Amino acid sequence: MLKENITTQALFERTTLGPYELKNHIVMPPLTRSRSTQPGNIPNKLMAKYYAQRAGAGFMVTEGTQIEPRGQGYAWTPGIHSLEQVEGWKLVTDAVHKKGGVIFAQLWHVGRVSHTSLQPDNTKPVAPSAITADTVSVFVETASGEGDLAKPSQPRELQIQEVKDLVKMYALAAQNALDAGFDGVELHCANGYLINQFISEHTNQRTDEYGGSLENRLKFLKEVVVAVSQVVGAERMGVRFAPLFESTTEQRVYLGLVESDPLRTYAEAIKLLEDAGLAYLSVAEADWENAPGLPLEFYQKARQLFSGRIIYAGKYTVEKALRILNEGYGDLFAFGRPFIANPDLPERLKNHWPLNQVDPNTMYGGTDVGYSDYPTYDRSKHA
Repeated sequence: MLKENITTQALFERTTLGPYELKNHIVMPPLTRSRSTQPGNIPNKLMAKYYAQRAGAGFMVTEGTQIEPRGQGYAWTPGIHSLEQVEGWKLVTDAVHKKGGVIFAQLWHVGRVSHTSLQPDNTKPVAPSAITADTVSVFVETASGEGDLAKPSQPRELQIQEVKDLVKMYALAAQNALDAGFDGVELHCANGYLINQFISEHTNQRTDEYGGSLENRLKFLKEVVVAVSQVVGAERMGVRFAPLFESTTEQRVYLGLVESDPLRTYAEAIKLLEDAGLAYLSVAEADWENAPGLPLEFYQKARQLFSGRIIYAGKYTVEKALRILNEGYGDLFAFGRPFIANPDLPERLKNHWPLNQVDPNTMYGGTDVGYSDYPTYDRSKHA
């Protein structure tokens, strides 16, 4: 992953994020692993062990955690809407804090990217408009402890009062996150999920105050940002976007939406975050094979418009992270799959140690195998 002659020092200098001092510039990003306890989608001791193992990251964000039962699009993902879930997350935050880590909860609602079998009473998923998601898969339970990919179900359109109620649900989930001991929260506004569905011209065909113009399509995001920041404080809050400029035809679990003018769409969205005074903007770049990089104009515009920290993710190499850092476009850098397979990833990167490879068969669901059993590097090789 890294040439021996490259100095990684810049990634390992201390930095800040909101009120927090971070030990390095390396982020463990949200990574869906579907290991919560059933029934109830409750975080557990195994998850606490997994996160604590990776607390060498300067900053950590949990896997997406649904803010309400309708917000689930994948089997066995954890929630943050019940008392049992809050108690379960306390195991995670306690374990991470004992290791000196900083961890935010990612607040998630999948909207239309769901299946009736995952919804309360097998009802239709909810969405800004009744448009079925395509070229994307959900993950459903087929038997106890067994699951498979499925096509999303036809959603129903949310009524205006339901949209306003969802804003309150985000705020309540944010309070639950604080009660669970999290240092802050991140809003999942990427990958074609609910908030992204309101933003996108492809998924939002509403004719009321939440649809039509870009300003109206950004209204739900704005209201959620305001409501959540009133709970946690803007300095303890971030937002994740996936501003795709090009798509792919390959079948994928996660996929964003390509707007007709992505630069303008996300420039306006970033201005909204800047006005709210948020601590950070997290940008998920396209991550499929041979995916195009973001245009230089986007990096420049994001830095020009946003004064908080900017996190970049998406098949990043150390070389690319160092380049974006040195050019001043980004501050923190997330490494997804490498963090799954390497609990001691920061140390490995710092010391140019080789990396474990990810087992794709144990990514979602299951036991500690392929989850908390990846080994740390054997230092005796360098004794």
